[in-house]
Amino acid sequence: MSQLIEVAFKGNRKEFFLWDADDSPSLKAPVIVDADRGEDLGHVHALGELAEKRSAGAAHGLGQASPSKKVRRVASADDVRRFSEVRAQDDDARRKAMERVKANQLVMKITDAEWQWDRKKLTFYFTAEKRVDFRNLVRELAAMFRTRIELKQIGVRDEAKRLDGIGRCGRQYCSSSWLPELRPVNLGVAKDQRLSLNPSQISGACGRLMCCLRYEHEFYVQQRKRFPKEGKLIRTTRGEEKVVANDIFRERVTLRGTDGEVRLLSLDELRVEMGTNGVLPLGGGRLDEPEPIDAPMEAEEDIDLVAAVETIVDEEPVSSPSAAAPLSDSTPGSASVAEAARKPHRRRGRRGGRRNRAGRERGESGDDNGGPPPSDN
Repeated sequence: MSQLIEVAFKGNRKEFFLWDADDSPSLKAPVIVDADRGEDLGHVHALGELAEKRSAGAAHGLGQASPSKKVRRVASADDVRRFSEVRAQDDDARRKAMERVKANQLVMKITDAEWQWDRKKLTFYFTAEKRVDFRNLVRELAAMFRTRIELKQIGVRDEAKRLDGIGRCGRQYCSSSWLPELRPVNLGVAKDQRLSLNPSQISGACGRLMCCLRYEHEFYVQQRKRFPKEGKLIRTTRGEEKVVANDIFRERVTLRGTDGEVRLLSLDELRVEMGTNGVLPLGGGRLDEPEPIDAPMEAEEDIDLVAAVETIVDEEPVSSPSAAAPLSDSTPGSASVAEAARKPHRRRGRRGGRRNRAGRERGESGDDNGGPPPSDN
């Protein structure tokens, strides 16, 4: 009777196959499986009920579909020796591919290379920020290695999963050891947990936010539903008070009254003092109203600062004729009044080259700094 078997390959790549023989192979046993136009060697990762459960929930699983490939046999000692020789040539193939990438001036990074066990296919994994035209590169690699070439673009998280390593916690990467699916992590998750937003402290080896930030996020979401929003005004037995901070672990709320007095209450005491079943008369909601924690962050707009400055200059109102006309020298206090009239109003964001241009355009009666004309007295 056939059963489902999960087989692991190089770089934490796993696939599901059918086993038709009566005797099931043992865990971590080397097996020869069907591959693309040939055969490949992998190691048994799970079988039986565990393999069926993983196939239904893992990202690489088949769901309700049945696998189309089969396990042919258990690998012999010669097959394992040949497999070791093939794996030793992967690094050399990656270096040669990197040389060709530089020669073709392609903006891409070759992460890893993987020979198929029967050497009928060579797969290169790469990362790139944009779409890359590597058709010429494929032709050169095919002529160099005399085999079928396949290039696969992966993300930086998949790169860390494939290369493996030790995280800052001192343990193996979660993506390489047990994490079934690489879900995206946004900055809002770190904000909800009141973590430092320093990228060097909350980023993993891949340069993205650490996957473990999602592990406790559900706890923060459920706990914050029981607390009033920070910064809201609520009405207690002492009158109107503002919610300063919430301690979701000790279930305490910090309030500040109109007189500036700060006090600390437990969540149960706050509900009793508020009365009316926890209704927030001034906050506009209930005490157990959830915060929009998972709301998507708005993208920052790209603003052209030069265009913004030009817009401000073009929209500057023209000064009145009385202010622009030079005053008579005989007028008392004419120097101070004329200086104030000649100096244009300084706006934030204007470039320094436009300062005092209005004073210079009115004629040469004033000095270089836009001051009053020289007096004859």
